Amino acid sequence: MPKHSHSIDSQVLKRINQKGEGWVFTPSAFADLGSRNAVDLALMRQKRTGKIRQLARGLYDYPRRHPKLGLLAPSPDAVADALKGSEAIRLQPSGAYAANLLGLSQQVPVKVVFLTDGPSRRVAIGKQELILKRTTPRNMATAGKASGLVIQALRDLGRRNVDDTVVRALKKKLSDDDKEQLIKDLRYAPAWIAEVMRRIAAPAQ
Repeated sequence: MPKHSHSIDSQVLKRINQKGEGWVFTPSAFADLGSRNAVDLALMRQKRTGKIRQLARGLYDYPRRHPKLGLLAPSPDAVADALKGSEAIRLQPSGAYAANLLGLSQQVPVKVVFLTDGPSRRVAIGKQELILKRTTPRNMATAGKASGLVIQALRDLGRRNVDDTVVRALKKKLSDDDKEQLIKDLRYAPAWIAEVMRRIAAPAQ
């Protein structure tokens, strides 16, 4: 192996170790260490040793290991963060996953859906499937904010299933800053969801 290649290999390995188990990444995470081809070769060698795992084309992780269960699947958020960083896109959890993140559902869905302003894509992560679904600028206007999570979670629950119990749970879950954000972003929500957001943000009686 050429000396330069060995240097890149050691730097790549060092960064992987520093990030720790559970880290999900793309080759762009090592762009400062050398050419894309050199990084790809270094990652291929780490894959062969079993140090890292390839999840999809151009997507890897340093897998967490459980003494009894063996290699664990990466978290959907870790995969999403890796894709978001490498492709300069925004992602917004939606559907049942948004409801789960807010504690409105205890069930982690088999299909985890993120809305995106980037290309649509599907990535298998263990027994789950992460789905990036291209959507409208209006839906992405609240991406990364508490308001975006609330809008998507309430949309998934449906109007008939959003009662006082849901409102109380979100009042307790969200911070004062989150509630202020809900009011700022009312215009991005359907009318019935906007009304629920007002109730969530209203001061306690």
